[in-house]
Amino acid sequence: MFNNALWWAITLIVIDITIRVLAIIFVPRNRRPTSGMAWLLAIFLIPYVGVIFFLLIGSPKLPRKRREIQDEINAFMRAVSIEERRNQDLSGNPAWFNSLSEMNTTYGGLPLTHGSSGRLLEDYEDTIAVMTEAVDGATDYVHVQFYIFSMDATTSPFFDALERAVARGVRVNVLFDHWACRGKPFYKETKARLDSMGAKWALMLPLLPLEGKYQRPDLRNHRKILVVDGSVGYMGSLNMIDRTYNVKKNIERGLKWQELVLELRGPGVAALDAVFISDWYSETGEVLTESVRRAELVAAGDSLSRLGGSLIDHREDRGTMLTQVVPSGPGFERENNLRLFLGMIHAAQQRIVITSPYFVPDEALMYAITSAVARGVPVDLFVSEIGDQALVYHAQRSYYEELLRAGVRIYMYPAPYILHAKHFTVDDDVALIGSSNMDMRSFGLNMEVSMLVRDVGFVHQMREVEGHYRDISRLLTLDEWLKQPLRSTVLDNLARLTSALQ
Repeated sequence: MFNNALWWAITLIVIDITIRVLAIIFVPRNRRPTSGMAWLLAIFLIPYVGVIFFLLIGSPKLPRKRREIQDEINAFMRAVSIEERRNQDLSGNPAWFNSLSEMNTTYGGLPLTHGSSGRLLEDYEDTIAVMTEAVDGATDYVHVQFYIFSMDATTSPFFDALERAVARGVRVNVLFDHWACRGKPFYKETKARLDSMGAKWALMLPLLPLEGKYQRPDLRNHRKILVVDGSVGYMGSLNMIDRTYNVKKNIERGLKWQELVLELRGPGVAALDAVFISDWYSETGEVLTESVRRAELVAAGDSLSRLGGSLIDHREDRGTMLTQVVPSGPGFERENNLRLFLGMIHAAQQRIVITSPYFVPDEALMYAITSAVARGVPVDLFVSEIGDQALVYHAQRSYYEELLRAGVRIYMYPAPYILHAKHFTVDDDVALIGSSNMDMRSFGLNMEVSMLVRDVGFVHQMREVEGHYRDISRLLTLDEWLKQPLRSTVLDNLARLTSALQ
């Protein structure tokens, strides 16, 4: 009996040492130092549980087959850029903006386009009504892509418009994230409604292991895109669901989501459409040729990459905006959105205004923001006073003291609203809007889409939105923050450690 117990003890010690040695070899490889350190701590402190979690969610990469598809998509993105870049005149832009645009094209594949116009939609229900009206005007196709897509009392008119479009012979293609939607009310009803109206739909990043569809469970497609006939597009933070998300605890707390959406017209819509086309191809293997304006250039059976330059047509010029769509996510080798954010912040000379519902920055982003203040550039950060996700909410709070000491002005958007909008402005002529939060999940695990804009008129619209936020928000002071109870500080710091486990 004693010998058996001794051998078991020796075996467990050998396994434990082996786990630790292998972890040191494999865990930090091609990973951020903070993320690698967090995983090593988890594995060293709770070796067996830590290893199980690492095997489940330790790799931020898509499966090999999906990466091969993404490689083809990235080639398609680069093909879209060729014709547009050949005819570009960038002489009127600051040098830093042109180099930033070049980086975006290198990593994300899509070009800077000129000639678009846009307006911002801030009211939740009115935004859905505007989208519904656009669908009712569709004659060729409607591309719908939302992280969360649900048929409920608020969104029912949008579904009615989709049904009317199908009845008119308009092709309706719909994408929505599997994991984000499956736990929401009306999930089955939403799928049944799409089937009954005759729309084509597919799940994004489905977790269906019995069908051979599986990847790290928390890799998500977080994009929100609507394109109608290639002439008008919508993108931003809004999910197609009631602003309470139909969640009981949200309703009990009286929570309401506050969003911001860009309505875009002109050549930039084609670049936005390219992101939808690529995601549709990734999930279905189908090339959507109805999106191509000069269809004679695309013969039957051509691969995705052949669509290329035929997507952008300057006969649709509508305004003065320079726009660049920047896709990002685990299908790309680099963190495209993070690099874009850093480039904008480092280039700022007059002021920076950031709105992010989930603000959990890495070291580079914190250095960029605090250095901007030290350079004499005022930085305003708008966040929600309350949170809907406890872990992220507390991780975010752990950065407030450092930001306040650096001189960042933090504005708390009042309860019961969750400020879910994601955008920021630099100086008086550059802005960004999209689906990406400023947190490590959006940088490494979520598929996101952002739009870089250079246009004084558009930034003026952004300033009006920011002014509204400022009017109703409360300015957080360092003195107030230092009075936080110890239990809150402990929770914040613990949550901050978990945020690095990627």
